[in-house]
Amino acid sequence: MAFAVCGGAMLMCAFGVAPSTLNVLPQNKTLTSMPLANIMDNKPMVNIMPFGMCSCLGNPTVASATSAAFGVLTPMPCIPVTTAPWAPGSPTVLIGGQPALNNTSKLMCNWGGVIQIMNPGTTNIMVP
Repeated sequence: MAFAVCGGAMLMCAFGVAPSTLNVLPQNKTLTSMPLANIMDNKPMVNIMPFGMCSCLGNPTVASATSAAFGVLTPMPCIPVTTAPWAPGSPTVLIGGQPALNNTSKLMCNWGGVIQIMNPGTTNIMVP
């Protein structure tokens, strides 16, 4: 069972140390108490906020700090880099002309992290 995702949903990155909140701008013009998200709500520092510290060696700042610490993993502040849309979304439900974001969708960070939805922010709007 998949649920639509709205602004305020709780997110987590596999390499982050803290949860984050999904920000959904009202541009999708959905008539709900909270704006519903689509797969294009993937913009770093607009929709996707940092997850505290990042521990992925694919992140250049983590790799550099780890190298400077003689190979001891050294987490650095998270700055998400998400260029691809959320996948897979709900292709039969469109929000703002794009597939609706559902709670089973995932988002890849360019540094290697997988961002997933821990709490969709709603449990009363089901999507296929």
